[in-house]
Amino acid sequence: MNAQTVNRRAVLRTTGLLTAGLLLGAAPAAAVTRRPTPAGAWAELRRGNRRWASGKVVHPHQDRARRDEVAEKQEPYATVVSCIDSRVAPELVFDAGLGDLLTVRSAAQTIDPLVSGAIEYGPAQLDVPLIVVLGHQRCGAVSAAAHALNKGRELPGRLQDIVEALRPAYEHADGDVEKMTKLNTIGVVTELKADRLLVRRITRGRLEIVGAYYSLDTGLVTRLV
Repeated sequence: MNAQTVNRRAVLRTTGLLTAGLLLGAAPAAAVTRRPTPAGAWAELRRGNRRWASGKVVHPHQDRARRDEVAEKQEPYATVVSCIDSRVAPELVFDAGLGDLLTVRSAAQTIDPLVSGAIEYGPAQLDVPLIVVLGHQRCGAVSAAAHALNKGRELPGRLQDIVEALRPAYEHADGDVEKMTKLNTIGVVTELKADRLLVRRITRGRLEIVGAYYSLDTGLVTRLV
């Protein structure tokens, strides 16, 4: 048996194994992707944010190929809990794309049972390894709540619920709105770290919860906790 025959048989054997694997639903080795670690997910967000802040965005995963890729299945690598502020869109701030992030947005990134359930979904159902609670500079919701609490006024409708959620941060911020924002962000992180569904994943090293702060002036995200 000559070398050419041996090589041909090796190729046919490999091709047959790949075909069988595809028929059984297995992906070729080159197509297998691994879920990032919590540290790896945070590093990816930081890289994207540095691109955003420096004006060197690449707009990843924003084409038709990506749309087709995630049409049947999503594998986001992080959940970002941020404010509803129009200037703080997580996919832009972190230069991310379709299928990369789960975003949960509320006024001043406050949480209640429904918001908490939305946050739990990523780690519990999609094995998302990272949650980032993102406060930001000059938050209108925080400013409004601080003003209302300072004047002893009650805001109309459900806006007062936001005020009450921010009251603990207000009481420790000494009238400083930016400090209030950061204290509230850290408080939300603390609350999420005590969540019964999330704490099990944290203790196993499968989830990390980070508190961060976004500067409207510079575009940079800095870690608080």
